[in-house]
Amino acid sequence: MNSNGGFTLIELILVTVIIGILAGMVVINYGGFQQDAKIRAAKGDIATLGQAIDLYVLQNDDQYPQSLQELAQPDRSGRVYVKELKNDPWNNPYNYIPATSARKADYKIYSSGPDGVEGNEDDVTSSSEI
Repeated sequence: MNSNGGFTLIELILVTVIIGILAGMVVINYGGFQQDAKIRAAKGDIATLGQAIDLYVLQNDDQYPQSLQELAQPDRSGRVYVKELKNDPWNNPYNYIPATSARKADYKIYSSGPDGVEGNEDDVTSSSEI
């Protein structure tokens, strides 16, 4: 502080730099939590879709749906298994690979993750999927 009671330019710059560093740390930490929350939300959605598929199979003579859209449309008994088929947290559709044989739950539901590209390390799938 100078003799006139004001702050010097150096002091103002120093305070601005410190505030900038603190703000940067907050943004970096917050970004990581947001991505983790999106991954958890995707896993929850995938688990819910898996339960809807299991219920569909039980009520449709062990037949698996050929697409996720079948879960949102009435089956032959008029039942709907999900009210609406929503996108993953990154606004991409969920992917579904149907079962290859009846009575074996080898279907797969997954999200292509933050980058929207299938088949790389950021894909999100349920841990219970085969």
